[in-house]
Amino acid sequence: MSSGGTTLLLDTALWDLTLDASGNIAVASPPYSLAQDAASQIRLFQGELWYDVTQGIPYFTQVLGFNPSISLMKALFVRAALSVPGVVSAQCFITGIVNRQVKGQVQITDSSGNVAAASF
Repeated sequence: MSSGGTTLLLDTALWDLTLDASGNIAVASPPYSLAQDAASQIRLFQGELWYDVTQGIPYFTQVLGFNPSISLMKALFVRAALSVPGVVSAQCFITGIVNRQVKGQVQITDSSGNVAAASF
């Protein structure tokens, strides 16, 4: 994850590294890098990040097997997005739940007023 700068660009379908036109590992720049980092925070299970187990969504304790409301999930997602340095506001849109997988989009605004979106 970046701290307001560039970050490694992830393929939106596979959520994996991708290459640029020159064959190098692609990077994303702000404001999209912030949106992608916010989406990564939303996909992060609490306890999964070995160097800071407090980060992430409490999927095991509040989501999976608990039938949470859409409003609770959106609140958790927004809180995760706001944990990204440089993000000053965020909105989450849930576009579907298929095979127990939540799909959606996070839209962020940075401190300069730039808006960007990334899917999760």
